[in-house]
Amino acid sequence: MKYFILVPDGCADRKIPALGNKTPLEAAKIPHINALAKLSEVGHVKTVPDGMEPGSDVANLAVLGYDPAACLTGRAPLEAAAMGIDVGDDELAIRTNLVTLSDDGTIIVDHSAGEIENDDAEILMQFVSETLGGDGLRFYPGVSYRCLLVAKNISPGLKTTPPHDILEQKIADFLPSDEKLRGLMLKSHELLKNHPLNIERVKNGKPPANSIWFWGQGKKMSLSSHEEKYGVKGTMLTAVNLLKGIGGSAGLDCPSVPGATGTLHTNYEGKAQYAIDAFEAGKNFVFLHVEAPDECSHSGDLDGKLLALEYIDRRVFKTVHEYLQNCGDAYRILIVPDHRTPVEIRTHSAEPVPFVLFDSAAARPPEDANAFSEACGESGRYFDSGVELAKYFFS
Repeated sequence: MKYFILVPDGCADRKIPALGNKTPLEAAKIPHINALAKLSEVGHVKTVPDGMEPGSDVANLAVLGYDPAACLTGRAPLEAAAMGIDVGDDELAIRTNLVTLSDDGTIIVDHSAGEIENDDAEILMQFVSETLGGDGLRFYPGVSYRCLLVAKNISPGLKTTPPHDILEQKIADFLPSDEKLRGLMLKSHELLKNHPLNIERVKNGKPPANSIWFWGQGKKMSLSSHEEKYGVKGTMLTAVNLLKGIGGSAGLDCPSVPGATGTLHTNYEGKAQYAIDAFEAGKNFVFLHVEAPDECSHSGDLDGKLLALEYIDRRVFKTVHEYLQNCGDAYRILIVPDHRTPVEIRTHSAEPVPFVLFDSAAARPPEDANAFSEACGESGRYFDSGVELAKYFFS
């Protein structure tokens, strides 16, 4: 049996007047996924436990079949693990976004500095490291705006706020609770706003990466083996270090797909081919994550979100599904977002998400009403946790 999980990050949404009161899943042209849905079990699952924030760390752990309430210490340690960065027992890993603030540094305008290019991000983070690093502070560039700080001597009970949760708001009420980190963020704006690279970005019509923003902190974390837990040998395909950290901590292979960016303009075909290659190499489980719908939602880009869904349908899912149909083995497919990211609010929400689950060995009569959508999911079987859904999928 082969198992394939496809995660279109943040694709679930709410009804949008501009789409005729449809959701993006209902409005997007995704014929291949919807054709499978007619032959599948369609339901919904709660991926965010009560009392937890609907972050990608929480929700993707749940989709992979772990209880985030029992194992999660923070998202940044997972990203550090994916980057090969050791976090000591006396250190805290802290996600460090390159962001765009208003010229006076009081309002957060863009959580990703326009999805800043890797080369520009590396130059600016090197500058941050040289000017603000040392004395127990280690800065690292990551993928695009997703950078990292490993720090000692941070106040216990540190409180931070994800920057994508407070877009267009004044930052004063959302700065970190730790005095040292507050000072570093404010100082970074003074340093970065006049950096030659940012001056050049503004001239070229790009948002400046004129500040760093701390959030997602945590101590080192470890997970039990996914293979031992569910009896499958797996590969995770993603452009996002957070997901690579989750996959690596669970014992999954996490190869880097050339051209995979975590944006709308990623290498969809490359991800599909890597999934096929993993199956051909003897893996019987592939977890394929596509970040694009989530990034478009955070940017308020409805057209981009629709396009991302259509790309996933015809450039990823269609290819992998055709391979599975012809591979000669029985197979199961689970298509499920990690969480909702409604375009209207431009951040994550904790409502249950829809799923499509297909089993080639368990023929079902076609149900024309079935589709990959929030409404269809709500009318089907409900799982109260990702662990429950994973046990059902891998059984």
